[in-house]
Amino acid sequence: MTRYMTRSSQKKSPSHAKHEPTQLAEESGWFGFQPVSPEEKTARVRKVFHSVAPQYDLMNDLMSGGVHRLWKRRFVDMINPAPDQDILDVAGGTGDIAFLLHKLSPTSRITLCDINESMLRVGRDRAINRGFLHNFNYVVGNAECLPVPDNSQDIYTISFGLRNVTDIDAALRDAYRILKPNGRFYCLEFSHVDFKPLQKLYDLYSFSILPKLGRYVAQDEQSYQYLAESIRKFPTQNALKTRMEQAGFELCSFHNLTGGIVAIHVGHKKA
Repeated sequence: MTRYMTRSSQKKSPSHAKHEPTQLAEESGWFGFQPVSPEEKTARVRKVFHSVAPQYDLMNDLMSGGVHRLWKRRFVDMINPAPDQDILDVAGGTGDIAFLLHKLSPTSRITLCDINESMLRVGRDRAINRGFLHNFNYVVGNAECLPVPDNSQDIYTISFGLRNVTDIDAALRDAYRILKPNGRFYCLEFSHVDFKPLQKLYDLYSFSILPKLGRYVAQDEQSYQYLAESIRKFPTQNALKTRMEQAGFELCSFHNLTGGIVAIHVGHKKA
């Protein structure tokens, strides 16, 4: 069944209410390198992805030389979903991760979630073109407080989306709330290069070439400047691992790909 649900369509559960944050993390006050209020960051991120949605997949191929497809396959291979599982793909956007998960586990129930309805529309259209019309549910929601029941998902994935969340700790707590006991959390995200000879080349590409690709291909240089800056503001691999543990996850680990340009983080909810 295909459907859309917004946050207002479901009441906040009591178990989630007790996890309301008392202090926002440092990244909540930055939109890339620009200081902003948390509310303004959320609005700006929504605007960015509304702007880039039509060219998002093409830009991913151009930006990474197609390597993002290898990263995503590695990510899904690590997840290796069993049959008949409940899977939530947050920041699922245009559907790349959901489609790969469906191929591995066609009997699982997969929900694509994104804060931006424009991105979900692209994902829905791509699903229809692939003959997946009735295979996915679609939810519009903010990762900090999703309209998804407690203890309802076997697997929670978020791919290239966590760095755009205003309050990362709130999103991690909400992921923990949503997962069933023994459920698994997987995050694929741009991270911090751990191979020094690659660092200067990567910085040159990020701040000189990437925005120009945005200007000439997507007609939106500012959005891709933000994307480069947001990577530098994202927590390091070890810092994110620690924050996952603080949210309640156990057996937390991370796995660097391409010298740390991206990393896969994994955590488990207690039994």
